Amino acid sequence: MAVLTRPRLRPRVTRPAGGVRTHDGWWAVFFLTPQLAALAVFLIFPLGFAVVLAFMRWDGLGAKEWAGLDNFAAQLSDPDFGQAVWNTVKLALLTVPFGLALALLVAIALNSVRGSGFYRVLYFMPVVTSSVAVALMWQVILAGDEFGVLNTSLEHWFGLTAPDWLGDPGWVIVAIAVVTIWSSLGLNVVIFLAGLQTIPPQIVEAARVDGASGLRIFRSVTLPMLSPTIFFSTVVAVISSFQAFDQIYVLVNPEHNEGARTIVYQVYELGFKDFQFGMSSAAALILLVLTLLVTLVQFAAQKRLVHYDS
Repeated sequence: MAVLTRPRLRPRVTRPAGGVRTHDGWWAVFFLTPQLAALAVFLIFPLGFAVVLAFMRWDGLGAKEWAGLDNFAAQLSDPDFGQAVWNTVKLALLTVPFGLALALLVAIALNSVRGSGFYRVLYFMPVVTSSVAVALMWQVILAGDEFGVLNTSLEHWFGLTAPDWLGDPGWVIVAIAVVTIWSSLGLNVVIFLAGLQTIPPQIVEAARVDGASGLRIFRSVTLPMLSPTIFFSTVVAVISSFQAFDQIYVLVNPEHNEGARTIVYQVYELGFKDFQFGMSSAAALILLVLTLLVTLVQFAAQKRLVHYDS
């Protein structure tokens, strides 16, 4: 004869009304306070001070004078600032599409190669290498004199007379773009490889069974499913190109070559050479607004171009 038994009930654990014990909240405050203090000291306060300083005249030592919008008007009417904006835009137009396209092709090739981890390390080495060391190495390669490796090789092997890559204002931005693409290629390759490995292989196999060619699979399967990764890499690459400074400063001196002047160098020159900190802050704030506008346009475009569904 079967015997019915009642299930044992666990005792109900009562929690405080807030859902979190009081001492846990104090521990959270204890551990978060150093990070929040560092964030306020090194990010929030400098940003707020720069915004206030953009509306003033100050040489770093004397008294501050209210300037209103004069600093912004002076920068927007300055031919050097206009040249810096145009050079920055050209650098972004060269590095972002060509750099991401090359990284995508390399990632697709490595995705089907055995032992791809070794190649990832090779491609990622320039990313962890000092930007100053990278710029000095490329300075030797792109030098326009008899010590330039690239120009000497082109002349001896092919009889070509190459331009002065770092001295000609018309070619210097191309040289900077090449260096930027080379140094950031490994990071984009690793990001695209991670995105490619999230694509279910069943979908690719189903497309092949249906008779789709490799190009059709790339256009109709790989690109749509990789669009979130492409969008992320595009946003990061655009912001990085707008903030380019260190490699340019070491590779070629923008003070003697207007073709290499960027917005960040304009900020540096106004602040740390001319000691016009109000002008420098105004230029930095214009760069911030320009970066925000471009990023907002990218986020608006993602609604039509980026697919998050599997």
